[in-house]
Amino acid sequence: MLKHNFRQLRIWTDSVDLSRKVYLLTQKFSTEHRFGISSQLYRAAVSIPSNIAEGSARKSEKDFAHFLSISLGSAFELETQLIIAKQCNLATDADYDNLLNKVEVLQKQIKSFLYTISQ
Repeated sequence: MLKHNFRQLRIWTDSVDLSRKVYLLTQKFSTEHRFGISSQLYRAAVSIPSNIAEGSARKSEKDFAHFLSISLGSAFELETQLIIAKQCNLATDADYDNLLNKVEVLQKQIKSFLYTISQ
């Protein structure tokens, strides 16, 4: 039996929602950017909930913490890619500001959960 059901974790549900929103943003990009930065954005976004889910299946909290750390790294990667895309004017400032805020909140949530299970 799993100690953590990833589907019930707020960090997982929030990161799945964030992935969906990143996907919708990248659909607004012109075709020339769809296979470059948009692919990177989406892969980083999807990596966040994927690592949370994979880590939840591990037998120890230490192993789970390792996957949460990877997930947190992906969140910072996503933040960086959003900043770059914003600076390249690939979509509206409002779209990016909304997503950047959600990423920052998720980073704090993951850090907090990581701290809790590491105690």
